[in-house]
Amino acid sequence: MRSTPLLACVALAVLTAVVSATQAATGGTVIAHRSAFGEILFDGRGYVLYAFTRDQRGRSACRGVCARAWPPYLVNARPRAGAGVAGRRLGTTKRPDGSLQVTYAGRPLYYYVGDRKPGEILCQNVTEFGGVWRVVRSSGRLVG
Repeated sequence: MRSTPLLACVALAVLTAVVSATQAATGGTVIAHRSAFGEILFDGRGYVLYAFTRDQRGRSACRGVCARAWPPYLVNARPRAGAGVAGRRLGTTKRPDGSLQVTYAGRPLYYYVGDRKPGEILCQNVTEFGGVWRVVRSSGRLVG
C-alpha cells in the first residue's frame, strides 16, 4: 500500500474516542491469523495490530494527534496469548497518562482508526508521524 496522506489519516481521527473506548479491555487477547501479509497479529476481536518504527523498545513515541490516528491497544490487566501467539513475547508498557499499552516482543501495539471492521488492513507500511507503521508477524518481526 502507498503512503496515506497525513490529512486523510487525521480526518479519521474524529472516530478515535469511540474506537479507544471500545478497544480497551480488561485483559485483551492477541492472536495470530493469516492475512495477505502472512500470519500477523490481531486482537481477540479480529482487528489488526500495528507497530511504529519510531518507538523505542517497550516505549511508545506516539502521543497526541498521533495517538488519535493510531490508538494504542490498551488493557487493564496482563494480555492473554491466543492462537499462534507466544505468551512470553506479550507484555505491557505504561503510557504517560498511566494507562497500559500491550506490547509484543517489546513493541507497543496500536490500531489504525480507519480500520473499521475485523480483518481490515488499510495502513500497512505507511510513513506518518516520523516513522513507519507496519503489521507484526507472530515472530515479533515487522512486515516490510
